[in-house]
Amino acid sequence: MLVLPDSWKVAWQGKDIFNQVFSLEGRIYKEKDNRKTLSFTFNNKLYFAKLHKGLDWKKILKYIFLQFRLPVLGAQNEWRAIQRLEQLNIKTTPLVGYGKQGWHTKNTRSFIITKALTDTLSLEKFCENWPAAPPEPSVKRALINEVAAIARALHENAVNHRDFYICHFLLKTPQKGEKLDPENLSVYLIDLHRVQQRQRISRRWQVKDIAGLYFSSMDIGLTKRDIFRFMQAYRNKPLKETLYQDQLFWTRVKNRGETLYRSFNK
Repeated sequence: MLVLPDSWKVAWQGKDIFNQVFSLEGRIYKEKDNRKTLSFTFNNKLYFAKLHKGLDWKKILKYIFLQFRLPVLGAQNEWRAIQRLEQLNIKTTPLVGYGKQGWHTKNTRSFIITKALTDTLSLEKFCENWPAAPPEPSVKRALINEVAAIARALHENAVNHRDFYICHFLLKTPQKGEKLDPENLSVYLIDLHRVQQRQRISRRWQVKDIAGLYFSSMDIGLTKRDIFRFMQAYRNKPLKETLYQDQLFWTRVKNRGETLYRSFNK
């Protein structure tokens, strides 16, 4: 299967497109086992490529029995996840191309190409100085509401992220000389390669996602009121109702988030 703009196919006419993609050069962001993520330029524009190669069964079984999870076996999952988020009107990396070659697990190659999100900053980076230099209250409120709305839209539509940390939210930053407008924020959710889509999402996966957010935001100076604001926005109900009706859910989120924090900071 191959999905690419016609202009790219013309540029690579007469060449093996998969070989062209897998020989792309640029800045490598991540390279692990069978996966590589890099940025590159094409026709003077910046893009990202995620390249996947097959795994043999020994490595697959190692993931299952030693890490208790399935490895990412190709780019197809992220391709489908981007399409689903676009259907839900959740901003993410715009899709440019996708390809898969081969059928045997060990010998497959697949890739996904997306546009680069320029003039953006991860929420992890954007919020890191909040304890010493708090943002304008309107900006903080708007960001909390936006992240909660994204989480609610995912879970209400039986989608879970599995790496739901603030570093995977990108904020569109204003041009030089302009201020961030809390009434017009653009927040993008990225790193969708582990996203799961289901008929119905279980409480377990909701807890995992929200606990990831809680854990990754523990050091950015959020107040108790900020956390209550998120809870209310995520559940889309008055605070008293969610504190009473969803008490077990929020207790599990708190416990899991704090366990992650202690483990990460050992």
